[in-house]
Amino acid sequence: IKDNIELLNEITARSEGIAAVVGFVDKSDDIYNAAAFICNRKLAGVYHKSFLPNYGVFDEERYFRAGRDYPVFTLNGTRIGINICEDIWYPDGPSIFQTLAGAEVIININASPYHAGKWRFRERMLSTRAADNFVILAYVNMVGGQDELVFDGHSMVFDQNGNLIARGRQFEEELILADLNIDAVFRARLHDPRRRKSGVNRNIDTGMVRHIFLSEHKERSRPAIPERTISPLEDLAEIYSALTLGARDYAGKNKFSNVVIGMSGGIDSALTAVIAADSLGSDNVIGVFMPSQYTSVESGEDASVVAKNLGIRFIINPMWDVFESYMKTLSGQFKGLEHDVTEENLQARVRGNILMALSNKFGWLVLTTGNKSEMSVGYATLYGDMAGGFAVIKDVPKTLVYRLAEYRNSTGPRIIPERVFKRPPTAELKPGQTDQDTLPPYDVLDPILQAYVEEDRGLDEIVSMGWSRELVERVIGMVDGSEYKRRQAPIGIKITPRALGRDRRMPVTNRYKSL
Repeated sequence: IKDNIELLNEITARSEGIAAVVGFVDKSDDIYNAAAFICNRKLAGVYHKSFLPNYGVFDEERYFRAGRDYPVFTLNGTRIGINICEDIWYPDGPSIFQTLAGAEVIININASPYHAGKWRFRERMLSTRAADNFVILAYVNMVGGQDELVFDGHSMVFDQNGNLIARGRQFEEELILADLNIDAVFRARLHDPRRRKSGVNRNIDTGMVRHIFLSEHKERSRPAIPERTISPLEDLAEIYSALTLGARDYAGKNKFSNVVIGMSGGIDSALTAVIAADSLGSDNVIGVFMPSQYTSVESGEDASVVAKNLGIRFIINPMWDVFESYMKTLSGQFKGLEHDVTEENLQARVRGNILMALSNKFGWLVLTTGNKSEMSVGYATLYGDMAGGFAVIKDVPKTLVYRLAEYRNSTGPRIIPERVFKRPPTAELKPGQTDQDTLPPYDVLDPILQAYVEEDRGLDEIVSMGWSRELVERVIGMVDGSEYKRRQAPIGIKITPRALGRDRRMPVTNRYKSL
């Protein structure tokens, strides 16, 4: 906190000839999520965030105290209110007090995490908030990845009628310039009596609003700023961009130059490798193929083709000798017992050991390749294919994995061979094995998981959607029984409204059973 205040002072000292809103942690009688209004090398005032989210991935009430003071700054004759992130989502939030006190522009700064399609909810909400308050609204969002979260930028400016004036690019840092018609705000307010009545009813002159005067209006002659024509990304392009940004920032910000991936010849490892190469560059990605007695020729060929098409380093490291050594070591304890899932998991754990040894020796970050469907039902081996540092597609359902892979193939020369899409998914840990030996088909499993994990629907409600009770009970049982695995899994990029982990927090030890 001390360091961040010192840096705020340094930024303030360098702000000659400009005004800026800077987010920071403020410390007085408590600590606050705060925004500083800096103008011409002076700290003009500070706003403390009022609405502290405490749901999903957010824990702000655990750390911060809520503010109850709403400053309005007059800069060059224009009255400006500032607030932070969650504050703008509430119709009765700070914006209404600031606008009733005369604010013509609201600047809302954000660290708003991404999930697929979230920009549509934001845009509708922001348009409504601008129109309801007859105010120009600038929504400014950060860009970058931090652990599970990706911040997608996509800043927007709306006029007093809720019309979009300017839109920022998604997943890219940039400077957005827009002309604002302040006179139009005044005219719009004159024509609506609700504002006057609202001001009387809310009794805003209670000291909650502080007016901070900085400068009178000065006429300036400037050329008009050209209109921006930025369109939002299509759905698959948007999700893919989030995954590449999240992977790039996790590796880069944690000082990993190279990543290593266990490549099986399947769709999950292929997509993970493609994302890694797009994020970090092909020269910084290593694929490792670890065949066993059960590995098909097709798997080796497909893994090799993906690696060659990407231009990444490809290592073939057979694991069967190591597995047999394990079995010899355990032969006394396993004598007379049939082979079962124990031997299957042991193969996965040998592969995990090999990848982690390469990681330790060369400083490579291990990217795991499990998807959300597998992680939800526990179709993964603890300390095996779950071993690693970052799970790129952890929040990507299996059916979406295929769609993203096909999307990426469509953007240029095909990288992932067609056979990878058509072959039945398999762990290849025993003869003739496929995922559907253990799981329902993914086009059946994924909608049930979405209903249970993301939408909190119960057994009866999911059955009413058209699935058999026996099937739904089986899936719910697998999800509930696999929490201990997920608790020990590496973190991964959130791209759905409710991800496993920080979003969906469930106890491992839970005697209650709904089935």
